[in-house]
Amino acid sequence: MITRLARLDEDASRHDFWQDNEKAQTTLRERSQIKGKIDTLASLEKEISDTNEILELARTEEDEEIASDIAKALERIGQRIATIETEKMLGGQTDRNNAIVQISPGAGGTESQDWAEMLLRMYLRWSERRGFTAEMMDLQPADEAGIKSATFRVAGEYAYGYLKGERGIHRLVRISPFDAAKRRHTSFAALDVVPEVDDDIEIDIRDEDLRIETFRAGGKGGQHVNKTDSAVRMTHIPSGIIVQCQNERSQHKNKSQALKVLRSRLYEKELEERRKADEAHHALKKEIAWGSQIRSYVLAPYRLVKDVRTGVETGNVDRVLDGEIDEFIIAYLRGQALAPAGGNQA
Repeated sequence: MITRLARLDEDASRHDFWQDNEKAQTTLRERSQIKGKIDTLASLEKEISDTNEILELARTEEDEEIASDIAKALERIGQRIATIETEKMLGGQTDRNNAIVQISPGAGGTESQDWAEMLLRMYLRWSERRGFTAEMMDLQPADEAGIKSATFRVAGEYAYGYLKGERGIHRLVRISPFDAAKRRHTSFAALDVVPEVDDDIEIDIRDEDLRIETFRAGGKGGQHVNKTDSAVRMTHIPSGIIVQCQNERSQHKNKSQALKVLRSRLYEKELEERRKADEAHHALKKEIAWGSQIRSYVLAPYRLVKDVRTGVETGNVDRVLDGEIDEFIIAYLRGQALAPAGGNQA
């Protein structure tokens, strides 16, 4: 890495470096990524060295405060090493990218719409815990409770790499708060995740292939109701892909956001077509297909969250629904890393 960084520094110092702006930006991004890794390893090495010094001191003094400091340091070091190991598993072409996430309720009306909103909160809380930034791009509230759909962008390094394994069907079993007879209901919601496409990835979208419609953004009413046709629905005619954005007050901004989502979905569609040509990838497609759940969240008659693919489970349902889902994400990534060559790589 150090040798590669030196070469990138040399390239950046050339007098003609900015003549090709696109190439220059790519070089600077790679330099920033490599330098970040080097700085992280140097910082970790220093923390380990400092902890060793404290440990040497602790051997000569029986001090509970020092012992507590060592325990905290070791836990912190362990977490940092775990993060580095996880990022080593995120080697896909777009794993470093931001993620665009869409949540859609399944059949079942209010039950599934409410479950979709619970999932939305869970992933927004997870993003916050991770230090990522979540930006709502389109939100369709349901009439009674929950949501009809939600699309949001998660910005942060490796956001797509972490979230790609969450794509699929999520199943909820609970005593329905909307059923006067207090019967147990099963609800489904689908999560779709695509990488936000960088500008250096070429996606050809012709103006004549787009049908763009504007409409008045919806909402629950009140002073924040948008009184202009600022919402945008964009249809890519050749592929049939439809995206819409309405959370910005400016039609121009909504159009820009919709185009960004469309580019990402077209890129993912192209990758999916390549996967279908590969028998091994095709065999694993059932993991992300509608109708094939990846995880169950049971609130009654017992409490359990279980990932169908990895077997990881926990009885602390509240913690999971509050966004603590890393154990499921990491288990999936490890399983993919250990899969035979030719396995699924999103």
